[in-house]
Amino acid sequence: MTPRIPATTEPTKQMLSERVYAQLRNAIMRGEYAPSDALKPQDLARQYGVSLAVVREALVRLVGDGLAERLTNRGFAVPAVSAHRWQQIGEARRTIEPVLLRMSIERGDVNWEADVRAAHHRLARTPLFTGQDGEYYSEEWAEAHRVFHRTLLEGCGNPVLLETFDRLWVASELARRLAARRAPERDSIDEHRRLEEAALARDADTAADILTRHLTLTTAALVEPEG
Repeated sequence: MTPRIPATTEPTKQMLSERVYAQLRNAIMRGEYAPSDALKPQDLARQYGVSLAVVREALVRLVGDGLAERLTNRGFAVPAVSAHRWQQIGEARRTIEPVLLRMSIERGDVNWEADVRAAHHRLARTPLFTGQDGEYYSEEWAEAHRVFHRTLLEGCGNPVLLETFDRLWVASELARRLAARRAPERDSIDEHRRLEEAALARDADTAADILTRHLTLTTAALVEPEG
């Protein structure tokens, strides 16, 4: 006999926390909160109609993602724009990702090649900005960009190393979005095309060099003065 499902069910604390986490994460990524803006649990609890415990749980997850900071005796805030911090993240990515790319080129099979080509095809045909005057950052492009870079590295076959990439990607995503605004003349389409070509040609040295240069340009756009 099939058990009856209640007509209405109250969301659990975990469900509420997941919802608040997702909404806050998207708001931060869209730039609705500027760097260094306070994330006040009491205000957020009122805004989302949930308890303080639910909000704090969501904020702790955002801290783990690198999208929020816990301030001593001052609650939480969006990470400040720190050239030194972005340089550290950039250095970490330049150290790890070229190594994973070399491993992927060595170990990746024909399915990996097909996945890389498909991911690049999607990225190349997704606009970076949307809206009449290109005023809105494209979430579709951001996801296509993440998938392309991760797919390049998935041929390494090491999930532990890929988890490290995932953490660094999230931590650097706010910086990368700011870099896109600061360096509109950058030809990221060509950079990604050359990266795909070198990887599929199994030219590990060239692919690693292109990826390193690609990551270096992103960091440079953030640590150099605007203007």
